[in-house]
This record gives sequence, structure tokens and C-alpha cells, in this order.
Amino acid sequence: MSALRVLIADDEPLARERMARLLGEAGCTVVGAVHDGAAVVQWLAQDPDVDVLFLDIQMPGLTGLEALAELAQPPMVVFVTAHPGYAVQAFEAAAVDYLLKPVYEDRLAKTLERVKARLVRRLTPGQWRAMLGPLQRFSVKAGLGWVLLDLKFVTHFALEDDKVWAYTPTERCQTQWTTLREAESLFPEAGLLRIQRHVLLRPEAVIGLKKLLGGRLKVRLAKGVELAVSRAMVPELKARFRLLVD
Repeated sequence: MSALRVLIADDEPLARERMARLLGEAGCTVVGAVHDGAAVVQWLAQDPDVDVLFLDIQMPGLTGLEALAELAQPPMVVFVTAHPGYAVQAFEAAAVDYLLKPVYEDRLAKTLERVKARLVRRLTPGQWRAMLGPLQRFSVKAGLGWVLLDLKFVTHFALEDDKVWAYTPTERCQTQWTTLREAESLFPEAGLLRIQRHVLLRPEAVIGLKKLLGGRLKVRLAKGVELAVSRAMVPELKARFRLLVD
């Protein structure tokens, strides 16, 4: 997970500096430190890309609770205060945590774990995939169970009898998918090519190309396997492999 983006609001300069230092040492990115509730509202109106707001409660002008009430879509909030009497109001405002000053490293670490856990639960499937990086492995049937197969060992996928099979140079493996679109969506960065309606090719597995009559092509894979390319896909395949001759 990337570094948490944090905004600090506290009317005490030393408290702001201390919190910024502790959060920085904990691996967070402190995007700003403001001194009152009005400044919080103004900052988030201009730059809402904040994961969590560390918010003092007693500040001049707008208090922390009043500032939070002004925000239509507030980030996650951790209240930081010297006064334990506001805890009930803080948690009624859906605070992630409530820290009493002075804040120490071990207590802050627990708070940040709570924040990260809450943030993960809010991720969409697309954000999950972005956070985890490109998917490289997928499950295939093995006896009564399933094992993980790395995409780099696959030459192509084929749809047969309403099942998607992953082919390697030595075996055919049944996936959990029923459409080739599922494979395409899971590996968007792999550049898989739909060379036939029912065949999805991994371009890196191609070791040769064979011309056919009428301008069509076959791709040659390991172990002498050859796959025909649909006429509609020939131009894209030629472009992919920079094949300039007809």
C-alpha cells in the first residue's frame, strides 16, 4: 500500500511539529499542517486527496467537531486532544481513533494500523488490483483441488465446451473461467491477443510465423504447436511483430 496522505490540524505549533515528525517517521506523507478548523475546511475544498485527517478538537474559531460537520465528504478522521471528555462525541462522528496528548510512537502505530485496515475495506476491486500490482498467477484444476499457474508458462488460452483451458508447452489445464473475457480482464497488461474467437494468445510464447494462402497466418509455438490466425487479426498480429512483408 502506498504511503498514507495525512493532513494535521492543531492550533499549537509544537504539537503540529511533533505530530508531523511522528507521522513522517511512521512512513506517512504529511501533505499539510493547519492551525484551525476553518483552514481544514478550506484545505480539503482545494485538495481533497487526503487519506486521514489528524484533527485537534479545541481550536479557535471552528472546533474540530464543527469543522468536521462542515465537510460533505470528509476523509477518515483521528481526533487528537488533551481532553478525554470528547471521546463519545468523537466516535459518534465516526472517528477511526481518539488520541490523547502527548501522542507516543507505539500508540500512533496502532492508530495507523486501524486507518490502513479501514482504507483497505473501502477499496474497489480495481483499486485492489492496482495496489497489488499486475496479476501474474491464476488457479487451475489439479485432481480434487486447485494450484496456481504463472502466466509466463502459458502459451495460449482456449474456450472449449464452455470452459477456458490454459495451454502450456507440456499440458492443458482447466481454469475456473467460462469466458475468455475473464482472462483478458485479469491480465490487462499482458497484451493477450484474440487470434480466433475462441483462442487467446500470449504473444511472448510465439517462436515463429507461417504464411498461408490468401494472406492468412499461423503462429508457431513450442513443441511444434501451430495456431491459425483469423483474417481480421492478421494486420494486428503483423503490427505486433513488426512483420513488414506480405
